[in-house]
Amino acid sequence: MGQINPDRKTAQRLDRKDPLGEFCQHFCFTGDGIYMLGNSLGLMSQHSKEAVGRVLSEWEHMAIGGWTEAEMPWFHMAEHLGALQAPLVGAYEDEVVVMNSTTVNLHALLGTFLPACDSGKSEIVADELNFPSDIYALQSHAGESYEMVLVQSDDGYTLTEDRILEALSDDTAAVILCSVLYQSGQYLDMKYLTDRVHRRGALIGFDLSHSAGVIPHRLHEWGVDFAFWCTYKYLNGGPGSPASIFVNRRHFDRKPRLAGWWGSDKERQFDMSLEFAPAEGAGRWQIGTPHVLSMASLEGSLQIFNETTIDEVREKSLLLTEYMMQLIDCHVPSRGCGVRVVTPRQDSRRGGHVAVECDEAWRICQALHKRGVIADYRAPRIVRFAPSPLYTSFEQVWQVVSALKQVIERREYLQFSSEKGSIT
Repeated sequence: MGQINPDRKTAQRLDRKDPLGEFCQHFCFTGDGIYMLGNSLGLMSQHSKEAVGRVLSEWEHMAIGGWTEAEMPWFHMAEHLGALQAPLVGAYEDEVVVMNSTTVNLHALLGTFLPACDSGKSEIVADELNFPSDIYALQSHAGESYEMVLVQSDDGYTLTEDRILEALSDDTAAVILCSVLYQSGQYLDMKYLTDRVHRRGALIGFDLSHSAGVIPHRLHEWGVDFAFWCTYKYLNGGPGSPASIFVNRRHFDRKPRLAGWWGSDKERQFDMSLEFAPAEGAGRWQIGTPHVLSMASLEGSLQIFNETTIDEVREKSLLLTEYMMQLIDCHVPSRGCGVRVVTPRQDSRRGGHVAVECDEAWRICQALHKRGVIADYRAPRIVRFAPSPLYTSFEQVWQVVSALKQVIERREYLQFSSEKGSIT
């Protein structure tokens, strides 16, 4: 983008040139203010609303017949929605399936891949900036069999690939990382890490929760062993929408350690044999009956990606976040609250959100909410802003930064308690 003129007319000019500008009409938000939390919960789309209504009608009129007679037969819905996501993550259709929740999926994958990659290896490598739920899952699988090695951050917000690789040893069985760090928004070099980890004889898996739907991936081409992600952030699948997994085709010969009947070969599932006959692709890692109503919402949200490409989404995302960071640099005083953008500036290192470090982060976040800016706080000193390429305008970004400037200059945050809520 280069250096920009930080005035409102510039934002309006960028909006007039925005090829995705019309997409905001697909989304429903009747609340007050400007929504900047697409990295926590994406907005509801009209497509999702209609899809849920359709499935409810199918349930009403078909009852059990919906499993085979619905517009999108429920019996194959998880595989179909996986196929719709495959282009977004760079996978073959049979490498992606929708199932469970993110942490449950990590448990299911670890249950299979840790014993398979053991061969006397005794270490699992992750990092201290990883999403805590992933760490909890890793610790529960490590038990007494594996040592957890957590890569340390130099600044508390970012990691270097070299530091991660330095943590590897001949005893490393698997490396589990987030593609985008949930606090700072740093995007790791997944291709480079995958190549180097494989050279050390270990497996690598990624949590794509903060990159799926906003960053293009080439999971199969890069050789990633497995990945998992939620669908309610940039994919806009709805609160608690079912998560997804990717398993590279070269691992399709593995049998899941947490087997269940929904992972059966669909042609044999209702034979009710006591011998598990797994599906051919990633679908074999499914466990129980899927949540059809929740999947309907995801079906609707994924339809929008048929009208654009993930590369176009990424291009706008980078413009939005760069514009926001430049506005903060130009307008927001650093003195007093120690305001500092901690998200990497380079396009290749940045995910879809902007993280701002400040001394009064919690109270500033509350003051922004009062002004109608819906952002979030992450302990101990971060306010996060996530302008979604599908429904956020450049003018809205300008308005958000203007509000942040006034909150700090006028010290409006002082009227709020420093006592934090249970949900931040």
